[in-house]
Amino acid sequence: MNRATVTIPEKLFFKIGEVCAITGIPAHVLRYWESEFPMLAPQKNRAGQRTYRKRDVEIVLRIKELLYEEQYTIAGAKKKLAGELRGASKLKVVTPEMSGPQLVVSTDQTPVYVEQVAALTDEQKRALRQLGEQLRELLALLDDDAMTGSSRRA
Repeated sequence: MNRATVTIPEKLFFKIGEVCAITGIPAHVLRYWESEFPMLAPQKNRAGQRTYRKRDVEIVLRIKELLYEEQYTIAGAKKKLAGELRGASKLKVVTPEMSGPQLVVSTDQTPVYVEQVAALTDEQKRALRQLGEQLRELLALLDDDAMTGSSRRA
């Protein structure tokens, strides 16, 4: 099964059973892959259930593709996936010769058109980068609160 043929529903979180249904991977295999692939680390909710995000489901599909279709070993798939994820965080190179509106992907995987970026002043770009950093810090604080919040409220 190719990743392109799998439709992932637009949801924030998925339970392990939903991920099994989407990917065709049994729950025990998903739990094993979590121990082997550090980039696959779904959070757990207050009840201790795994909550996968869309990115986690995409990683599961890529691991499945590497292991089952491309016949990588677990060690080889781990190395290949780590390299792909490192490379995905870099901006794509766009040359002026490319015609039409060009789409690049920022470090947080947000699509941005080159024309939109080019129209911004350096000061605006700096302000947007700073805002992005602040939002990521806030998100990290909220995630930490969600993970430890139940113990503080008790």
